[in-house]
Amino acid sequence: MTAPEGRGIAGQTDTFRILHVSTGNVCRSPITERLTRHALVDRLGDPLQGGLIVESAGTWGHEGAPMEANAEVVLADFGADATGFVGRELLDEHVIRADLVLTATRDHRAQVISMGHSAGLRTFTLKEFTRLVRAIDPATLPDASDEGVVERARALVRAAAALRGWLLAPTAEADEVYDPYGAPITFFRSIGDEINQALDPVVTALTGVSTPR
Repeated sequence: MTAPEGRGIAGQTDTFRILHVSTGNVCRSPITERLTRHALVDRLGDPLQGGLIVESAGTWGHEGAPMEANAEVVLADFGADATGFVGRELLDEHVIRADLVLTATRDHRAQVISMGHSAGLRTFTLKEFTRLVRAIDPATLPDASDEGVVERARALVRAAAALRGWLLAPTAEADEVYDPYGAPITFFRSIGDEINQALDPVVTALTGVSTPR
């Protein structure tokens, strides 16, 4: 089964699902998921009012596992909520339902795309998507206050996909978020900072609302 433009199994058009993918779904993708939710609340008050749904899974996901303790510490540093997180293994249905898949590494991106489901045009590494988003003129996107956040988000993904072959990474490593699993808290915090910096322009572009000051 394929899902054109990532509209989901049921063909829903009133929501926009963001799926974050890493390996075990206990470090990088949980941090990215919860930081995204936190940033959306800062900008929209309640992201669900805008129709945005944020999830995560792992290509070798620790199904039912809690988030790594150091990942929880990193989220607390940013004031984000780690409550209730449960690890998931990446399944076809997650990819089918996703409107945007953001992965930690290029290998994860390749694995998602290899699952099919027309995923190629809506799957990016996080840092790759950030680089592409920075090159998109916000004025060319739908106004979220007029047409809604969902339509703006879909237009952003299409614009980023169109730029992908033209705006290449300076190095292969530039698109990677390295795995902190088993590392000390100092490395987890550096990865958290890296993820947060990459997410900020993405969430701003998705919502049309800048970081609150």
